[in-house]
Amino acid sequence: MNYFVTGGTGLIGRRLIERLLVRDDVGDVYVLVRPSSVEKLATQIERLPGAEHVRPIAGDLTEPNLGLSDDGIAKLRGSVDHFFHLAAIYDMTADEERNRLANVEGTRHAVALANALEAGTFHHVSSIAAAGRFKGLFREDMFDEGQKLDHPYHRSKFESERIARTQVRGGWRVYRPAIVVGDSQTGEMDKIDGPYYFFKAIQKLRSMLPQWFPLVGPELGYTNIVPVDFVADALDHIAHKPGLDGQAFHLADPRPQRSGEAMNEFARAAHAPQLVMRIDSRLVAALPKGTISMLMKLPAARGVRRSFLSDYGIPDEIVDHVALTAQFDTRDTERALEGSGIEVPPLSSYATKLWDYWERNLDPDLYRDNSFEGAVNGKTVIITGASSGIGRAAALKIARAGGVPLLVARRAEALEELKHEIEALGGSAYVYTADLSDTRAIEQLTERIFADHPAVDVLVNNAGRSIRRSIALSYDRFHDFERTIQLNYLGTIKLIIQLLPHMRERRTGHVVNVSSIGVQTNPPRFSAYVASKAALDAFTRVVGSETIGDGVHFTTIHMPLVRTAMIAPTRIYDSFPTISPDEAADLICEAIRSKPKQINTRLGTFGEVAYALAPKAVDQILHMAYKVFPDSAAAKGAVDPAEHASTEQVALAHLMKGVHW
Repeated sequence: MNYFVTGGTGLIGRRLIERLLVRDDVGDVYVLVRPSSVEKLATQIERLPGAEHVRPIAGDLTEPNLGLSDDGIAKLRGSVDHFFHLAAIYDMTADEERNRLANVEGTRHAVALANALEAGTFHHVSSIAAAGRFKGLFREDMFDEGQKLDHPYHRSKFESERIARTQVRGGWRVYRPAIVVGDSQTGEMDKIDGPYYFFKAIQKLRSMLPQWFPLVGPELGYTNIVPVDFVADALDHIAHKPGLDGQAFHLADPRPQRSGEAMNEFARAAHAPQLVMRIDSRLVAALPKGTISMLMKLPAARGVRRSFLSDYGIPDEIVDHVALTAQFDTRDTERALEGSGIEVPPLSSYATKLWDYWERNLDPDLYRDNSFEGAVNGKTVIITGASSGIGRAAALKIARAGGVPLLVARRAEALEELKHEIEALGGSAYVYTADLSDTRAIEQLTERIFADHPAVDVLVNNAGRSIRRSIALSYDRFHDFERTIQLNYLGTIKLIIQLLPHMRERRTGHVVNVSSIGVQTNPPRFSAYVASKAALDAFTRVVGSETIGDGVHFTTIHMPLVRTAMIAPTRIYDSFPTISPDEAADLICEAIRSKPKQINTRLGTFGEVAYALAPKAVDQILHMAYKVFPDSAAAKGAVDPAEHASTEQVALAHLMKGVHW
């Protein structure tokens, strides 16, 4: 038995060929390939049993008769028993013309060739997309039901199926796979498609929140997912069963799932948080007719939607087509498969395999230059507070990666020492002394910087002042609040304001603000410090929305407790778990590399959510901590060499690792 296959190097096609080659009656398997894909086909089949039966046929889907010459057609005429047409474009982001050329004209050329070859049965692999936006049960014997076809891909699959039904001279069979994912045994997949578009969002949620954290999200409707090995098995079996010409078969799951349930399966596989409450999107129907569609026509609304989706790698074009409006009858398919043992496995049985394969092979971050070196090489980076601690460590990392740090602090000697160390490593750095609590000094600083450098790419606001003192000890120390707000807030925004016109004019720039986990957790005794950082956070959120259109981005790092000279006066911190300045500098480098809106710890995020949900309960917990962690001797203006952390304090500090107490 001889076969002709288009799309043989694709996801379904190459698996179909594997199954054809092991059939007892297999003869020649002619596989249409572009000249540039001959080697790809050879690589795919070289280890397959029966590979000697494969006959590559050079051709092109866009050419009449798929590019075969008259002589080539004459040699094959009357020898092809089954003609499988799988070649097509499946890309929900493709435009009308690409869909038309590949899917509609490609099918027209394939049918013409099959007719010229006097082939036996023409097997057309269509899609459930041919049902468009049909509402209700779509049976396998249904086709043109006046369904709405509002997407180029839907229209192309409908038209290509019409061609197969009406222009094939011999027998024909149509197969409509549902949403095809990777192999249920190996997880193997060849591209990001369907539910895979949402894997990056799941991955990001996993990095931000613990697995047990409950999520609330939309329930978009029903979906229908099938693994590619089921599709290939079913296609092979039904194609060889007699008496089924002139029928269509839904290669779909007879048990469709809610989209939220499917995403939870993948979240479980990823060890990520799951949606414990899903809000039915049909609630939107309660709004006046056309409200949402009118809103989304506004340029600003479209921009917000695109920006939100792009953060998670989700194409804007697919969102409106995630949920299926039709349910797909599979009774004819089930009858044809009866006794074969071929059936759709439950998603729960192979979701882990799909996730693992994606994360190891398809995650877009694996193929991008996501290195810190690529992000910072050749860039000019201002680092405040660079003379010691976090700033010093960050400057060294930036210089090693090829960046040019501009070192800013009050102590010239320490900055010069750091500059010499960077130069000894083969890098370059520049020293600028300034008191960042003095706005005039900041103006002079930026004048000097712009006189020396044509551009500033990144500003890292790391310099800061921390004060740990209860409000009871602060009644006569209003200057604590003035000094903290002057450096942590006013000085910082003065420097930002000095640089923003330059960055906006260049339409590129990045401001990294080192904030504190305290802004999220509100620990007692840090009213001056947390308030100053919270003010900076609020400023950043507001200004960030104004400048993002100019290519200027802001990142806030809610830094956990770091072992620096800033915390040294509080002796109980000697026994507390902290991160090192080097680890803190890594967070700054990550901010420069990926430009996220925020970098948070899980505990910090939990603190924010907990306070939003139960503020009084959080107050009680924090009051307990207020009792456990007293004011230090330094806060009282004294020195106590014997001061140390109690067992109770150390235990609570480890439980809430990273929080300033």
